[in-house]
Amino acid sequence: MKKTFRFTGLLIATIFLALTACAQENDLHSKLNALNGVSGVQKLESTQFDEKYVMFIDQNLDSKKKNAGVFKQRVIVCHRGFDRPTVLVTEGYEGNRYLSPEYIDELASLFNTNIVVAEYRYFGESMPEPCDWQYLTVENSLYDLHKIRRTMGKIYDNKWIATGISKGGQTTMFYRSKFPEDVDISVPYVAPLNKSLEDGRHESFIRKVGDKKSRKAVQNFQLELLKRKETILPMFSEYCESKKYEFRLPVEEVFDYSVLEYSFAHWQFGLKVGDIPAETATDQELFDYAIKILEPNYFSKQTPYTSFNVQAVRELGYYGYDIKPFKKYLSIKSSKDYMRRLMITEELCSEDFNPALYNSTVEFLKNNDPKMAYIYGEWDPWTASGVTWLNTDKKKNLKVYVCPEGSHGTRINSFPEESRKEIINTIQGWLEE
Repeated sequence: MKKTFRFTGLLIATIFLALTACAQENDLHSKLNALNGVSGVQKLESTQFDEKYVMFIDQNLDSKKKNAGVFKQRVIVCHRGFDRPTVLVTEGYEGNRYLSPEYIDELASLFNTNIVVAEYRYFGESMPEPCDWQYLTVENSLYDLHKIRRTMGKIYDNKWIATGISKGGQTTMFYRSKFPEDVDISVPYVAPLNKSLEDGRHESFIRKVGDKKSRKAVQNFQLELLKRKETILPMFSEYCESKKYEFRLPVEEVFDYSVLEYSFAHWQFGLKVGDIPAETATDQELFDYAIKILEPNYFSKQTPYTSFNVQAVRELGYYGYDIKPFKKYLSIKSSKDYMRRLMITEELCSEDFNPALYNSTVEFLKNNDPKMAYIYGEWDPWTASGVTWLNTDKKKNLKVYVCPEGSHGTRINSFPEESRKEIINTIQGWLEE
């Protein structure tokens, strides 16, 4: 009888633990399904989190006019615990990469948090049908985040950190200025704040970035491509035809813009000068290297960045090109307004840039002291229009960190050890307050 009792007790304990684990999983699943406006909750595999789900939340197309209609925004939830802080990833584009079982955000890894990812409206699975461009505004996107935060706050009531990279970092910044009380901490990565469609600061940045020898190597490669246009342009055209790309300008002009783009891409992506083909390289070698970096789809009608281009023209801004060193070899006479002519549909190209978003964000950053840690790379051209101008000496909380020689891929873990520890300790301190 004694042995039987022990076996039975062990069996009951095992069953109880299994049921408890199952109940905990079902608890989150049921909580998500019970949220107002949430639908399509599906479990995802994860090697990084205890549970992971993808779902959709109903959003108003227009935050001010409720009768304009609704669309479904894709949201991904990565769960570690109801008592843990939560990172809200303010993605600027589509969210497919977050579906990967291996996905984890740097902040979630550093501070053991949950993650809620918000795919940006008009991207990926969050594209309204029909597509009416008038509702693609930053303000509407911020109301999207506000609703997600309020909705998910019913499940996660610990501290919240908003974060994003590049356009997502911009979104983190704009979100904090629009709804300053929604989150406790903001960490925008490599986030530009452009003051116009062709901001003007990037060209001078590229003329000074890195060392003289490296800048010369980059420019010489661009010149070599243009000097050999007679033989390389046919390769470029054939490649575009094989991909069935369509352009709004003649292919020769698209080739010119692709060459002009190289210097920005080189420094943005932190490419190695030693990988640039020598001036003695064959035409094929020059083309093969260039096409890996300067994919013409970027300028095509088939580009996956149409939604971004619309926003850039309207209120996000962008960068221009310095054509002076190359003018002798270019078929274009001027690069001014190239985005409107090359990257935007005819019905949208006449829209004027509105600096209101830039102005309101600058005013917010100057007059407030939120818990924010900006992360930039020293050699990233987007840093030229970052907020490194901001005087943080009189601010207790707001921080701006620039990683030496960093690119657009700069993260907290990219910094030298002393700076890395400072950033981590700062955020940890905020979480513990």
